[in-house]
Amino acid sequence: LEEITPKPVQDTGNILKQGYLEKRCREHSFFGSEWQKRWCVLNRRTFYYYANEKSKQPKGSFSIEHYSARLAFHLRKDSRKKCCFELICPGKRTYEFTAPSPAEAEDWVDQIQFLLKDLTSLTIPYDEEDEEEPYNDVDSSDSVNTSHNTTLNQDEPNVEMEEDDIYEVLPGEHPNK
Repeated sequence: LEEITPKPVQDTGNILKQGYLEKRCREHSFFGSEWQKRWCVLNRRTFYYYANEKSKQPKGSFSIEHYSARLAFHLRKDSRKKCCFELICPGKRTYEFTAPSPAEAEDWVDQIQFLLKDLTSLTIPYDEEDEEEPYNDVDSSDSVNTSHNTTLNQDEPNVEMEEDDIYEVLPGEHPNK
């Protein structure tokens, strides 16, 4: 039933933060607004923005890896200037947003910085938990395989020697060669 029911893309899991933000348009017309209201969704690695919270397809998305997030009061001159933040990455597009409140802008920045720290660290707690059990299973089966292979390898030379001599050599006797 779940596959048949159409679901917005942002409902597919691992959402760390979501909500309405105003996103600055890259190219806005003289008559169009410079800032457009977008439903924004942050998951473990990707920032998505939609026309609204019921949209099935994002208007855009980008990997937050290598980006940095910071409050950016210079983006607006009006009363909402303390609600602004930006995502910056050298050599890539800068994304500029206005949150509903200064506290909300800080929360978006904090969440993104937390994720970025997680992505740059060598150990991500979430991933370790997922890999812990299979790693132990693989490790234990490897040790079984290793000892099993060692046994096979030790037996092989004896098998070859027995094939050369068709008579069984009893203890204390020496083969005629």
